[in-house]
Amino acid sequence: MKDILEIQDIEKIERLENEYDLQKASLLERKLRLMIDESPDLKPIRKRLRDLIKKYEDREWSDFKNIPDFKIKESDKAEGIINTEQKFINKRKETIRKKLKEFDMTQQDLGVILEHPKSYMSELINGVSQFTLKDLVIIHRVLGINLNTLIPTYLQSETRDKVRESITKLNKPKLGLRKKELV
Repeated sequence: MKDILEIQDIEKIERLENEYDLQKASLLERKLRLMIDESPDLKPIRKRLRDLIKKYEDREWSDFKNIPDFKIKESDKAEGIINTEQKFINKRKETIRKKLKEFDMTQQDLGVILEHPKSYMSELINGVSQFTLKDLVIIHRVLGINLNTLIPTYLQSETRDKVRESITKLNKPKLGLRKKELV
């Protein structure tokens, strides 16, 4: 799975590759479970996620007695990353809801401004689908929310490692990632 997962991309995923993928899929599966009543069309996507999770767990965690330490560490790290991402999404959601309340607006009103249907707005607000940059800029301009609250600026470990490698290749000692960028 990639860093940013769109719900419509779940059908294209053939398998979960690592613990981050597993944690991300598990979180999305739980969110979808809560959204099914409002959006029954999400049932097949939730089932697909459950199938991917089961296949990964059967492949990677079936021999529970012989799981290596690095696998446990990888799992713990992935869980930490997902928790950080979830804290960001929850803070953004609460900030948007607070601003909507200030302006006597609903999520559906915001959907009208962003030109998104009600069910998709629910996916966006709950972090199941990703806002586009255009959406976030509109929210910033209309509701007056700071872009740092709307746009995550942290990098996933794979991306961060690639950036560090590129910086090293450039041989620019003054260039580097700031500590607050790290997850």
